[in-house]
Amino acid sequence: MNIRSKIEENKIKKRNSLLHTAFELFTTKGVSNTSISDIVSNAGVAKGTFYLYFKDKIDIKNKLIAHKSGKLFETALEALEKTDISEFEDKVVFVIDNIVNQLSENPDLLTFISKNLSWGVFKNIISSGGENSKNDLISIYDKIISEEGDNLKDPEIMLFMITELVGSASYSSILMNEPVPIEKLKPYMYNSVRGIVRQHTKTTHQ
Repeated sequence: MNIRSKIEENKIKKRNSLLHTAFELFTTKGVSNTSISDIVSNAGVAKGTFYLYFKDKIDIKNKLIAHKSGKLFETALEALEKTDISEFEDKVVFVIDNIVNQLSENPDLLTFISKNLSWGVFKNIISSGGENSKNDLISIYDKIISEEGDNLKDPEIMLFMITELVGSASYSSILMNEPVPIEKLKPYMYNSVRGIVRQHTKTTHQ
């Protein structure tokens, strides 16, 4: 390994360490009760190192949301690739079901994402680009949309509707069993998702 590769690897390790530490603190203490000093102290790096990768606490929070959300989608898409599902509508439901199952197993992650992922943050992540990683949200968004090509009408609105529906419903159902446990809610939620997809699939209206 050459010197440049070692430097890049070290940068990635430090950045990931900061992200991991921030997530641990955000989910235990809360974002508002966590300072940059807390993050760098627990990560074992200098404060100046933090600013090499992030502008401020809000920046690391948003990048953490993008990173964690991207991981959820990446895992779901990898599972999808092992199936023979061909219809776009069925693919969407499969991916959502996989993500909901992941969140059911990690309530801390669900709480963090649900509390901090507003549509404004999500849209900013999509429009500003990702981190040159196969699991950043911009890459995943592009992959999902490009595969369907011109067959989708207003994909951003479709994504907004599905994100809001699944996000709020999953939060209440998984964490509070309201109005019912998630397994009982799934059929109703996925029927609604299918309805949203059909509204935005051009061929269903031609």
